[in-house]
This record gives sequence, C-alpha cells and structure tokens, in this order.
Amino acid sequence: MPQIGWFELLVIVVVAIIVIGPKDFPVVLKKIGSWIRTIKGYFTDVQSNLNQITDIEGNQKSKSEKDKTKEENE
Repeated sequence: MPQIGWFELLVIVVVAIIVIGPKDFPVVLKKIGSWIRTIKGYFTDVQSNLNQITDIEGNQKSKSEKDKTKEENE
C-alpha cells in the first residue's frame, strides 16, 4: 500500500489551493470534513448492526449447545 509523506501532502495542498483558490479553500475543507464525518457515522452504524447480528447468532448457537449438553446429561 503506497504511503503519503509530508512532502506529497504539501504538494497536494498547494495544488488544491491553486486550483480551488485561497478564498474558497477553507469552505471546501469544511465540506470535505462534513462528508468524512457522515461516512464515518454510516460505517459506525453498519459496524454496530453487524455486532448485534453476530451477538444474536452467537447467543442462539450457545443456547442450542447448552440444550444439547442438558439432553446428553439426562
């Protein structure tokens, strides 16, 4: 996976300032930040939903295993 160093990051920022303009650059950064925050929220929701699903399935499996153990003991 390629890594981005400080120099490459500086070049990207300078090119963005030239293309977007120094006046609109902070506005664009705020907009990108809000998009990233929204996307992180979506990923957090998906992760919590997956954790809930796996917990439910795990509980059902452990319950069925306990029932089998009880039947074998009796």
